[in-house]
Amino acid sequence: MKNVIFVAGLCLTLAQPAVAEEAKPEKVRVCIDVQGKDGKPVMDAKTGKPKQDCKDMRKHQKHQGTAIPDKK
Repeated sequence: MKNVIFVAGLCLTLAQPAVAEEAKPEKVRVCIDVQGKDGKPVMDAKTGKPKQDCKDMRKHQKHQGTAIPDKK
């Protein structure tokens, strides 16, 4: 009896159409050099390169629409 219920539930889940996945926004890493009070970049002591402040930001997509028809 348990096998019949399991098979029936399995058939119902496989019979339903697959749900389309939502488009996830693409992420872009943006890095900006850190500047001191005097306006010069702050240097990292270990590497000798400018210190950077990095953030992950979402890249939004522009959706194209149809043109509005002109009045005659």
